[in-house]
Amino acid sequence: MSKQSIHQFPLLLLMMNMFIVMTGIGLVIPIMPTIIQEFGAGGKTFGFLIATFAFAQFLFSPLAGDLSDRYGRKKAIVFGLILFSAAQFLFAFSNYLAFLYVSRIIGGIGGAFMIPSMMAFVADITTVETRAKGMGRLGASMSFGFVVGPGVGGFLAELGLRAPFLIAGTVAAAAAVLSWFFLREPEKEKADVLVKQRESLVKQLALSVKKPYFILLVMMFTLSFGLANYQSTISLFTDRKFGFSPSDISILMVVGGLIGVIVQAFVLDRVLERFGEVRIMNVMLVVAALSMVSILFAAGFTSVLLISAVFFTAASLLRPSINTTISKMAGDEQGFAAGMNNAYMSIGNMIGPALAGTLFDINMGLPYIFGSIIIVVTLVICIRWARGRSRQKAVRSAE
Repeated sequence: MSKQSIHQFPLLLLMMNMFIVMTGIGLVIPIMPTIIQEFGAGGKTFGFLIATFAFAQFLFSPLAGDLSDRYGRKKAIVFGLILFSAAQFLFAFSNYLAFLYVSRIIGGIGGAFMIPSMMAFVADITTVETRAKGMGRLGASMSFGFVVGPGVGGFLAELGLRAPFLIAGTVAAAAAVLSWFFLREPEKEKADVLVKQRESLVKQLALSVKKPYFILLVMMFTLSFGLANYQSTISLFTDRKFGFSPSDISILMVVGGLIGVIVQAFVLDRVLERFGEVRIMNVMLVVAALSMVSILFAAGFTSVLLISAVFFTAASLLRPSINTTISKMAGDEQGFAAGMNNAYMSIGNMIGPALAGTLFDINMGLPYIFGSIIIVVTLVICIRWARGRSRQKAVRSAE
């Protein structure tokens, strides 16, 4: 398969898969406050249920990335879709809190196999010049799915709290079948594939420290940690402070996030080309931190909606900027880099919600204060990394 241009059909199929997965993940947001109330649980349980998904992703992402390098992206994607489908059905039929955790674990493993494999697939079918465009489209479908998910969840919840999960499981199963029959494995030179003995998660994390893109992985961790504080508690925050219903929360997430998706889909390529990934990251980190603090001063639905729109716009530009930079620096290790990128993101998504839920039970405003501090730390890391990289380029030019 030539990489002279972005291959539209496989990219569209990958975008569809990413959209389905992220919709399935996002639909739980407006429903979860009601579900945990059925089990007599609070913010801490909410945070840990969100974190469990990310914990499973963290454990299995390096393995999944390595296996996708060895045995192909297609098999990893299809396997992940099957697991994700099973997780949705299990969640729908769970009558015990423990089964909800099991469902989240299975879903996280499925996400670990799908997300880095799809990112590596895009890298395989694009050139360095077209990679930002391909990653941007995949990122747009990722963000759009997460944005639409709450709306779908809130709408289908009218049929019953379990209905959204039954439908999501069915759609994911159908996507697995379509991918198996219609997704063609990208052709690669054997020499391009780094085949080596699979190492433990700890060893792969240690190996990532030596990579030139390690600081970007750290940034992905701190960014995900900070953003997860907002995303994992906003439904609880608006439910407790303003009495928002699942439908209100759905509208809030869909409208606010949709603006971010539109910006990512139609503006990302242009701003990256004009200003570069580093400058975009710096500006959007400032915007994300300010919008997170601003939620504490929201007075009602309209103000929360506007703040969420700004926040999701910043998030939708930040993640693909980091993803694209890592991919450009990864060379032939696209599977490993994507796996580690997802692993570091999962660590942040794991610790962030767990801590945010605990802080929320203490004081509703603490998750947003702490999250903004973490994003500022990410900004400092980004600035220091960019300056160091500039000095290295200056030294090489002088030589």
